[in-house]
Amino acid sequence: MTDRPRSKRYLLWIVVAVVAAALLFWLHNRVSFDWHTLGQQLRSVSLGYVFGGVAVIYFAFWLRAVRWAILLSPVRRVSSTQLLASQLIGFTAVALIGRIADLSRPYLIARKLKLPVASQLAVYSIERAFDLGAAAILFSTTLAFAPRDLPHHAAYVHAGELSLAATAAIAIFAVSLRLAGEVVARVIRAMLSPLSKDFAATASERILDFREGLRTVSSLREFFEALAVSLLMWGGIALCYLLSARAFTADPTLAHISFTAIMLIMATSMGGSLLQLPILGWFTQIAIIATALHAFFNVPLETATACSTVMLVVTMLVIIPAGLIAAKVEGTSLRDAVKESNAVEGGAAA
Repeated sequence: MTDRPRSKRYLLWIVVAVVAAALLFWLHNRVSFDWHTLGQQLRSVSLGYVFGGVAVIYFAFWLRAVRWAILLSPVRRVSSTQLLASQLIGFTAVALIGRIADLSRPYLIARKLKLPVASQLAVYSIERAFDLGAAAILFSTTLAFAPRDLPHHAAYVHAGELSLAATAAIAIFAVSLRLAGEVVARVIRAMLSPLSKDFAATASERILDFREGLRTVSSLREFFEALAVSLLMWGGIALCYLLSARAFTADPTLAHISFTAIMLIMATSMGGSLLQLPILGWFTQIAIIATALHAFFNVPLETATACSTVMLVVTMLVIIPAGLIAAKVEGTSLRDAVKESNAVEGGAAA
């Protein structure tokens, strides 16, 4: 039984490698790219902006621990410092292993605090909702009020309006789950069962986890505290993208890029990170952001690639050293944490 999943995983990696090789071959023959110019752009980066972005992103990771402590407060009062190591380890696992490692954070916190994993999965679900809601509010508000002299102004306003509508839909869905979560879960399971019973069961479990997460927010004060922290955190993440772009002081477009423009790049990056593969996901992220910079703002491809590389390092990879140190101090193996958290998740879904 254990060999079959392993063989499927190896087959997936072979398919991914073949597709990646074919894509690189296609790009090599159709896209003119100067690697020497890329190196020059990376060497000319202003390190002051980069270090500023690193400081902000570490502050954002601390805010994640603060928010988790707020959401956990109805169950147990803990300080953010007790949760910081688990956040660092969890996001390091995501950076190295891929999006599949995201569930390691609730598992690590549950193990450290000796709480049921299901309770932390509920907190994780509502945390994701606050992430989505805060990012949507920030994104939609910024784009909806984009300056009229900004290129593609109409597209910005339209995207902001769509994001505002999506935010309202999320709020309505959350309220319906809070009032009738079990009914919604049964309806979703019935709708998805013809496609896949396993996926339908997992989706139903996630909806119930989300409903339990909503119940953890027991007062308006906790809700507004978590929302304020989420908005501050996502504002900081957007600032990291802005500082990473403005670090390229030799390029006029990047050196003077606006906060509104950077929100579009951040949204593109977020979309590309949803299906992140180990290591290979780094390069797909770089390609996605570089393509957006080149297409939306006509940044030269080599400069756009250098900028997207710096953005990836500042917003994701810079956490790896701190996460590995935290794992060593906590006596935790990243791979074991991911395996055990997925095993617990699989058992809960079953």
